[in-house]
Amino acid sequence: HAHVIRWPLLLLLLAGWSLPIWERYAHSEELSASEHQIKAAFLYNFVQFIEWPASAFKDAHSDFFLCVLGDDPFGTALERTISGKTVKGRSLAVKRSDRLHDLTDCQLMFISSSERSRLTKILDLLAGSSVLTVGDTEQFAHLGGMINLYVEENKVRFEINPQAAERSGLKISSKLLKLAKTVPRTSGK
Repeated sequence: HAHVIRWPLLLLLLAGWSLPIWERYAHSEELSASEHQIKAAFLYNFVQFIEWPASAFKDAHSDFFLCVLGDDPFGTALERTISGKTVKGRSLAVKRSDRLHDLTDCQLMFISSSERSRLTKILDLLAGSSVLTVGDTEQFAHLGGMINLYVEENKVRFEINPQAAERSGLKISSKLLKLAKTVPRTSGK
């Protein structure tokens, strides 16, 4: 029954919530808040359709941590989105820091665009760590991030780098992959 509720929510997010880009200049705060509320909802929905290995958690009762590295674009939207919710029997919690070593027990890490200058280094450090890396920086998924959020045709959309996820032991549902733009496989690392 859980998928009956969650799946339409993801479809609603993808199909119905438009973001009028032309308003960015006239109402930048309103648009930014709206865009990041939608992105926060995407983060919650992503965790429903991805499997983490048991080794990604300290123990069977550990919380599921959604972390934000760098400047936080969400405000309270992330907490409001996950409040009172669980994923696969685990409570959801949010952590934030400017320092990667403060976020060692994360299952999902949103890497803020403020970290653009050190993005490649961060992704290299997280490679193989069973952390789902999500961002909204241009070329994020092409550089080795797993999911990139972007705005196109007035809607928030996403692209997935399945190869990066596989290398970290994460299994992405085919349902989620069907809704995403997929980064082509490479023969490199």
